[in-house]
Amino acid sequence: MTAQQIKVRLRSGRLHLVHRGVYAVGHRRLSRDGRLLAAVFAAGRGAVVSHRDAAGMHGIRPANHRLIDLTVDAKRRAPNGARLHRAALPREETTEIGGIPVTTLARTLVDLADVVPPDHLRRALHEAERLRRNDVREIERVLERTRNRPGGGHAAIRAALADARAHRLTVLRSELEGAFLTTVERAGLPRPLTNVVVHGCEVDAWWPDAQVAVEADGWQSHGTRKAFQRDREKGNRLALHGILLLRFTHHDVTRRPDRELAAALGRGSR
Repeated sequence: MTAQQIKVRLRSGRLHLVHRGVYAVGHRRLSRDGRLLAAVFAAGRGAVVSHRDAAGMHGIRPANHRLIDLTVDAKRRAPNGARLHRAALPREETTEIGGIPVTTLARTLVDLADVVPPDHLRRALHEAERLRRNDVREIERVLERTRNRPGGGHAAIRAALADARAHRLTVLRSELEGAFLTTVERAGLPRPLTNVVVHGCEVDAWWPDAQVAVEADGWQSHGTRKAFQRDREKGNRLALHGILLLRFTHHDVTRRPDRELAAALGRGSR
């Protein structure tokens, strides 16, 4: 469209200016998502919703503050109603929700630690766990990649994760583990501790009373020669301490291995 065509449509009310170069079509009554997308367009190529607004999009915290949080990879002028954060985001730390570019949940939680009080961060982490969407491995990868950035956000997110473990909240490391715990709940079985160290071995799920442990074996984490050797050593060590270690693949979890697990828990509690 030419500048003249835009002017004609603005005068007729077919277009409404939202930001420079960004227009609403037909009316000004933009939804929250519409305002977010308009701000992304106005901030320029590569801009994504981040921090508090990303937390709102992921459903782990209300996005009820005044300015829209956006992350960009270069120094730019902030659109009206937006706050810009500068960072070069790798592709694996961005996604889309409803067609709006946004930081991933792991990146969002790490960023959130820089801008909200510790108790707000803990509640957001707890909500991510409740939704079965948290992935500690991804959080740890983001923390490692951004380890040199200033501020106390890294210490805050590590403290929140430690607090979750101390209060025996479920801290998951993969979607497969979340699916496994859903299977446990549906079967009415006791809820295990998750990602705990037993006799020097970290296991995905642990029932201390029954002396039963479970590993949810995704191919991405367990499909290498090194992982194969590590898994054998872990199984042997736990067996020497009288612990029954069960292993379930993604295929097993989708078939609901609740009978095997129930039998194991009953065996271990006798």
